[in-house]
Amino acid sequence: MNKIDIESLFDKWNTALQTGLAKKVTQLYAKDAILIPTISARTRRSHKEIEDYFIQFQENKPKGEINESYVRHLGKIAIHSGSYTFTFDDNSKTQARYTFVYRQDGNDWKIIEHHSSRFPE
Repeated sequence: MNKIDIESLFDKWNTALQTGLAKKVTQLYAKDAILIPTISARTRRSHKEIEDYFIQFQENKPKGEINESYVRHLGKIAIHSGSYTFTFDDNSKTQARYTFVYRQDGNDWKIIEHHSSRFPE
């Protein structure tokens, strides 16, 4: 995996997000993944909890765009962090910092940790 391949994992996630199907997004996370989401104070620790978050998040039809991107590849682990902006159906926007941690699972890469937090006002 090179930097472009790792950055393309975000595109895969963002495409799944835009389907409106929370299960499609959740399938990109490992079974033991942790999600610390942008617009919820509760950490999600299971597929059921992660899916529940995305059901709510997808109601506003978010579309993500990366503003800053940093990638580190450490064997079977890849870390992708930076900042992104979500634009919603009503044209409102939320800018946040993110970190995706991926683990290689056969030929696939699964999200094992995803932290997203809004920029301070």
